[in-house]
Amino acid sequence: MNNSPYQHWFVEKFGNEGTSFGLAIKSKLHDERSQYQHIEIYDTHTFGHLMVIDDCIMLSQRDNFLYHEMMAHPAIFSHPNPKKVVIIGGGDCGTLKEVLKHPEIVAAWQIEIDERVTRLAESYFPELCTSNHDPRAHFHFGDGIQWIKEQPENSIDLIIVDSTDPVGPAAGLFTTDFFEACLKALCHEGILVQQSESPLLHAATIIKSLHTNMKQVGFRSIVTLPFPQPVYPTGWWSCTMASKHGDCQQFRSADSENKQFHCEYYNDAVHLGALAQPEFLRRILSSS
Repeated sequence: MNNSPYQHWFVEKFGNEGTSFGLAIKSKLHDERSQYQHIEIYDTHTFGHLMVIDDCIMLSQRDNFLYHEMMAHPAIFSHPNPKKVVIIGGGDCGTLKEVLKHPEIVAAWQIEIDERVTRLAESYFPELCTSNHDPRAHFHFGDGIQWIKEQPENSIDLIIVDSTDPVGPAAGLFTTDFFEACLKALCHEGILVQQSESPLLHAATIIKSLHTNMKQVGFRSIVTLPFPQPVYPTGWWSCTMASKHGDCQQFRSADSENKQFHCEYYNDAVHLGALAQPEFLRRILSSS
């Protein structure tokens, strides 16, 4: 007999992986098909508001800080003097918010193909959009791949690819052509960071391919940083950093330890720990 007080659920089935994740919902708050995708917003019982795109969970109010902090802060503290940051995707504005916590950042561009994601975030996730009117924040709604190709050489310090899974409009963000364009646009010590899916499910496929492709186009140092993420497949996610000429294993640890802004997850010890590679991941990537 089911005595659960929760009667309605959103369940994402992870395709060929044979797993799923569900959240009890109170109601559906929004449902629309934009020019690019199907966007839904739910109110859940335990994770706050939930954004779903094309039946895949994008973020929840309860745990999004894990992803947004790890997409932004390790890369920024790994660059010796970051000034200009470009975010490809990231329409919910959470990564932009984290980037702009750093006072040394002069300009942060967010290049999102679907403006509706940003407008819905402003309505249903306003806590992620508190820096949208920061004078350093700049928005362009269009194709991020083409935008990067049009940037001058050596003009960007950090590129953060805050994309959906590598299917549909996001598939081109995982290719050597895109990485070549990023390498060209990055300054000498520039860093590219790409969301890289679940280490447990995708180490031998997506993550290994990222390392191979980034190395092939000329990135000098590459590392994958795992971190927890309850609403994503396996509850374990990652980002992969690639440096043009620097060393991704090194970061400004003193600056990280003494940061003058608040985080819920990231700190210098978390950064250092994320650099430690699980044995299976080390083994798989050793041949990339």
